[in-house]
Amino acid sequence: MMEETPLPANYRRRQLVNKAMTVLIYAAVVIAIAPLLFILAEVAYRGAPVLNIAFFTHLPTPVGVPGGGIAPAIVGSFIMVALASAIAIPIGIGAGIYFSEWPEARLSTVSSFTNDVLAEFPSIVVGIFVYVVVVLATGTFSALAGGIALAIIMIPIVARTTEESLKLVPKSLREASMALGVSRWKTIIRIVITTGRAGLFTGILLSIARAAGETAPLLFTALGNTYYSKGLLQPMAALPLLIYQYGVSPFADWQAKAWGAALLLVLTMLALNLAVKLTVGRRFSHIRPEN
Repeated sequence: MMEETPLPANYRRRQLVNKAMTVLIYAAVVIAIAPLLFILAEVAYRGAPVLNIAFFTHLPTPVGVPGGGIAPAIVGSFIMVALASAIAIPIGIGAGIYFSEWPEARLSTVSSFTNDVLAEFPSIVVGIFVYVVVVLATGTFSALAGGIALAIIMIPIVARTTEESLKLVPKSLREASMALGVSRWKTIIRIVITTGRAGLFTGILLSIARAAGETAPLLFTALGNTYYSKGLLQPMAALPLLIYQYGVSPFADWQAKAWGAALLLVLTMLALNLAVKLTVGRRFSHIRPEN
């Protein structure tokens, strides 16, 4: 009969340390998730009671008048985010392609650094800048100014995610395409972008989620509106603006509607982020950078 190999002297200590570290890791995860869960629970508890068909389809009512809804804010948010996307997505994707495909160029290095700095800019500074450049120039607060402010916030996000996703496309695909006589720009469009399109879509969704929740830039640009705006050169309502204006008011009805609007905005954010994680992320996971 074979004798059992004696365990190392520090075996039990290693086990205890391993279990302790595992417990600490799980505790860190719980601590990181707990604030999100508390916020979601509070927003759902206060906002769910006011959600109904009228809340989504009716105009706001004056103080003291029951009922009403936030329809202009929903429509305004959609319009300004759509306008910002139309501006930011082509510019951001173009910049990201340049950063990825011509990294050795001096302009690419400077522009990439500038893009990172812009991504860290406080959104309120962006709002003040657009106020000076657009609002004062046109003489009015407007949806156009709000869309431009949101576009400035979206561009660095789209550009950086585009660059990182295209860098994951193997260089061998580029080389094989150009070896067959395909020009570089066709290779980028038909091979590189097609292969990395899931990552581009991820960046677009994340930038839209970021823009949809911004309040500070819109305070200086779109200003807000109780009714539907008739054009892009008029003040326009938005969900973040309504949440801010109703939330700081002393009226209980407005505060309740602010919680309802906050719940709608949070659910929209969660839906966009879940779309990124559950669909785009899986399709993009098979791509690996070359060594």
